[in-house]
Amino acid sequence: MFRFENPDYLYLLILVPVLVLVRLYGLRKRKAQLKKFGDPKLLKALMPDVSRMRRELKFWLMMAAVVLLVVMLARPQMGTKISQEQRRGIEVLIALDISNSMKAEDVVPSRLDKSKMLIENLVDNFTNDKVGLVVFAGDAFVQLPITSDYVSAKMFLQNIEPSLIAMQGTNLGEAIAMCSRSFTKQDKVGRAIIVITDGEDHEGGAVEAARKAKKDGMRVFVLGIGSPKGSPVPDGSGGYMKDRSGQEVMSALNEDMCKQIAEAGGGAYIHVENNNMAQKQLDNEIAKLQKGDIMSVTYSEYDEQFQAVGILLLIVLIIEMLILESKNPLLKKVKLFK
Repeated sequence: MFRFENPDYLYLLILVPVLVLVRLYGLRKRKAQLKKFGDPKLLKALMPDVSRMRRELKFWLMMAAVVLLVVMLARPQMGTKISQEQRRGIEVLIALDISNSMKAEDVVPSRLDKSKMLIENLVDNFTNDKVGLVVFAGDAFVQLPITSDYVSAKMFLQNIEPSLIAMQGTNLGEAIAMCSRSFTKQDKVGRAIIVITDGEDHEGGAVEAARKAKKDGMRVFVLGIGSPKGSPVPDGSGGYMKDRSGQEVMSALNEDMCKQIAEAGGGAYIHVENNNMAQKQLDNEIAKLQKGDIMSVTYSEYDEQFQAVGILLLIVLIIEMLILESKNPLLKKVKLFK
């Protein structure tokens, strides 16, 4: 596994495009100044030993050296030892509704973005637990298999949009069933399915799926997000979605459906509003689950790789120093150095 020990240093890479822009400005200004002295072709004939390509090559070698220096400061490391650790925790599968109705903005900044924030905060509170992510609309699929790698879990969240699933709609039953099949086979471990949705179930079977999950030893929690009064759904072009008759599509939270699913799944229903109460309630419910022994794979030792980058940096600097700006008579026939 590869990582940077000090990734904040990578922000220094912004220096490269800045230096390139400064160089382009300098070249343009130099060209304008040379024109004041005379015809460019005549000036080139008067300076036969000046090599444009050599200056370019030296500049780009220096840019490569800057990049390598920044990478070295960030301390690249490679995981070399894989170990299995036994921890006390639970397993959580999160089913996130990404149907178009989740773009509604009755919850700030939107139902979907608020859901992502909830998931990220939930993951931040995990220590020895495992988490997985299922996304669903008219269909459902596993976005992230159950893992103890919280960094990856939050990374996968960033790219979740309704466009991930072509089949729109809301199939809550399939989402719960998918989560039920995605847990590990370990015994005596608390398992929770957290469904985050506005409750618009277009396919049916959600209550039955929750009931089966409870029978198999899982608890189903439902986070209902949105307003029961309804809200228009943005179309992504500055307007709102319309139905076939030209009327704006209004999406309302179906709390009755959410409560039925939570009750059938032996969990709890939590209404998500524009505050942090839902997060606190969810954390309290999750804390009640039985913790069991969980095996997790981790990289326990990392070898520093900055030495290799440092050697490359040294080689680049030596090459840059050896290349002169004037032409070498011995290399006049080599086009690269003209």
